Amino acid sequence: MSNPAPSPSTVSGEAVDVSPLLPFLLTARQGEAARALLSYVASLPLPGSDPQLLAAVVTIRAARGGTGNLTGADLAALRLTGPREAVQALRGLGWQIGDGIFDSDPAAPPVPVTVPELARETDHPLPLGKHVRSRVSGWTTRALSAKPVKKLPPAARLAGLFTAAHSTATLLGRFPADLPEACRSALPDLLAKGFLAEISETTFQLAPAVGHLAGMRPPTDEEKALRRPAPAWAGPLFAFDADAWERWKTAATPALQRHVESVERCTRCAPAVERVAEGFMLPTRNTFVPRKVKIAYGQWKDEHPDRGPQAAEFTVAFRAEHGHGPSFRQLGNGLGWTLPRPVLGFAVSRLVANEWLTKTREVPWTLRPGTAAQQQGITLPTARKPAAPVPARA
Repeated sequence: MSNPAPSPSTVSGEAVDVSPLLPFLLTARQGEAARALLSYVASLPLPGSDPQLLAAVVTIRAARGGTGNLTGADLAALRLTGPREAVQALRGLGWQIGDGIFDSDPAAPPVPVTVPELARETDHPLPLGKHVRSRVSGWTTRALSAKPVKKLPPAARLAGLFTAAHSTATLLGRFPADLPEACRSALPDLLAKGFLAEISETTFQLAPAVGHLAGMRPPTDEEKALRRPAPAWAGPLFAFDADAWERWKTAATPALQRHVESVERCTRCAPAVERVAEGFMLPTRNTFVPRKVKIAYGQWKDEHPDRGPQAAEFTVAFRAEHGHGPSFRQLGNGLGWTLPRPVLGFAVSRLVANEWLTKTREVPWTLRPGTAAQQQGITLPTARKPAAPVPARA
């Protein structure tokens, strides 16, 4: 399968050839899976980069069926600062890892590592096909062993995974909102070692030497032809057009323009402009909900009896920090609801229908407490203080 060569880009006012030296390792869909893997790892309550890096390797190996094999040599190759502490942190999540993992003898048999959450048959956090899992696993290994990063500390190598996965075909990328803070602090190391060519506060450029690791290249014509058509309920596809996006914003009401601006300029979310445009411009999706989605929601609902108050309280805290409401996915991630997108969308729609949440028609990023939440004292802070009474004339 041929890979499209990226065009030269302009960095700091100079034309720069950003063509990767090797063919891309991941297709567009496999890149999506790599980013899903990293988001899942970032969402785990782990104490630092050591267990996060180990979790990334274990997770992709156990993504299908919940159990993956790891050897002591694999663990040693990660060069963790505290391997035993990292393993113990994963055990604290309920992951089952035998002590054989500490045997660094190359002849030692692999140790099965079980991740209960990845063994579920429904609501799987990483529903990857066999081929996709294998390719992302190989990409992870190649990225961690790349010459510029293989001798760097765990935080820098984990940052290498995040930046590579979020790099476009022109090797330009935007730091994701869930990039761990330790990884952000390690970015200068990636720049110094030549893994990154340039960094700013919110964006970066991958070096051509590792450009083949980029995970956000567009699909080739061959890949498009092989893709299965989206189900009817999935809604239309979106192709970003910068000029069309500017025209849309110009035609919007002043209030809507201010809301769009608050989302676009949110330093906490740091969203890609394509994602913001899609949220506002894409027509409302078909409201048909498949039976399997309703069944999955019913099972999840019974396990989350306090979902209404929790969701409402989250929107209040989120707005205080971001200046706008959360998206459906931000709400789900913030509350640890690892639901497939259709099930999450239906869950939020039920919270709105039951008045725990409300939103401004179909405008995205407007979720806030609804009537039921307000009756329990869950409300947004008053925007303005009451005006002082005018003193009566003598």
